[in-house]
Amino acid sequence: MPRLQADADRSRWVPVTESLGLRGRRHRRAAIGMLLQQATGAFGAPSLPGGGLSAWAMSQAVPFLMRRAAGRVLAWVWRDDPELVVVVAQVQQATPQVRLARSAIPKRPEDTEAFQGTYLGRGEKMTVPLPADGRTPPFATYTWDLGPHLVSVTAVCSDRERFGTVIGDVDALARGIRVVDDLMIGDAPTVLRIDPA
Repeated sequence: MPRLQADADRSRWVPVTESLGLRGRRHRRAAIGMLLQQATGAFGAPSLPGGGLSAWAMSQAVPFLMRRAAGRVLAWVWRDDPELVVVVAQVQQATPQVRLARSAIPKRPEDTEAFQGTYLGRGEKMTVPLPADGRTPPFATYTWDLGPHLVSVTAVCSDRERFGTVIGDVDALARGIRVVDDLMIGDAPTVLRIDPA
């Protein structure tokens, strides 16, 4: 299975994927807290007591879960305000079920545009800065169809008024996403092996 890599600007973004234990826990907890708050608000549920404890517990588990994903999922938060923006990138096999689910996502033509990635080529960007439902946070989704695999990047912002100020940096992050894969090369007369040492 291929993995994702990205050249995220460390002055803007804090990687959640690479932060284990105490390192980066404040950013992880803030990001997860924001996502939990947006999710409960989107479904009309009241804030749950102990939400801070839930965010803390999830912030401890998320890096280990992402490490088990072996590079198929990457995540970042905005350095200056971790509760403002969360970006998640993932690569998955383009099974018929995944393609069907993707085609069922409601899209308006005015929300989508072509998006050029530095490494992935031409993809699609869908931006929804002002969702019709006031409880839904603004978001942007970038998608590349690579044939056997789909790469998607989703950015969720907690503040409608500030969404426009960060989307340029999200674009730059999405452009830097690339796919890497380990190739198994067998021994053959036409293959030259070079010792790494």
